[in-house]
Formats: sequence, structure tokens, C-alpha cells
Amino acid sequence: EGAALATGGSLRGIAVSTLAEARFFAAGGFDDILYAFPVPAWRLPECSALAQRLQAFQLLVDSPQGLQLLCQNPLPDGKRWLVWLKLDCGNGRVGIRPTDPDALALARSIAQGSPEAVTLVGVYAHCGNTYGCRDIAAIQDIARYTTAAVLNFATA
Repeated sequence: EGAALATGGSLRGIAVSTLAEARFFAAGGFDDILYAFPVPAWRLPECSALAQRLQAFQLLVDSPQGLQLLCQNPLPDGKRWLVWLKLDCGNGRVGIRPTDPDALALARSIAQGSPEAVTLVGVYAHCGNTYGCRDIAAIQDIARYTTAAVLNFATA
């Protein structure tokens, strides 16, 4: 019910952190779900099933190996993997730093490397480094830094 309220009843455009959540929301009628964690190889069959079932099942990629995994396992029937490049803007959990020289090359590889198998949707950053903040000003500082980092990267 909360997700339906949050999406204005559209049942689209949600992010989940586990595939159990993705299955739950898909069973509830959601057809546009982002699995907001770079997919491990052993989870790829489940991701493939969701991608084939839903209008838009989206994944994060943060390495050439992650991209290679998707390219080597294309979806059937002309469907493409929908991919966001995961940027690490200070959280330190997953993602490639936007200042890493390899980040732009990875973005280009996602966008141009295998257009028949993979589509670059955009860039994604999660401000998990706000969890330890003690006040609103600290959270706002991280949000401003992350926003600037993502915009600078996207512009580049």
C-alpha cells in the first residue's frame, strides 16, 4: 500500500535492494522496478526472469565485469538489459567513483558496446553515507556534493 501511495498509484518507478522485494512488487502489479545493487552472477537467472516478465526491470552496473556478464547473457526475444551506471559518491559500498578515469570509459562501453543487448538508462548514486549524519546540515552537504558529482559526471 505504501509503494502504491508513493508512486501515485502508477505502480511504476520503484527501487528495491533485494530480489525478494522485486518479486514481491512484481506480484503486486509493479512493472517498472530498479534492482539497486550491482547484480552478482549467481543472481542473473532470477534477474533475467524478472526482465522478461516486466516492462522495465533495471539493473546497476559498476564494473566492466558486470557489463560483460550482461552482454554474455542477453535476454531473449530482442529485449535488452536496462542498465544504470552506479556511481560511488562517498558511500563506499558499491559503484565506481565519478572521478575514476575508468568511469567514463565504462559509461561509454555500456552506452555503445552492445546496443542489441544493453541499454544505458542513466547514472545512479545512493547517499547511504548520510546514515551516520547527526543533523540536517550534514545531510544537505552530502546531497549537494552527490548532486554536483553526478551532474559533473553526466556533463563529461
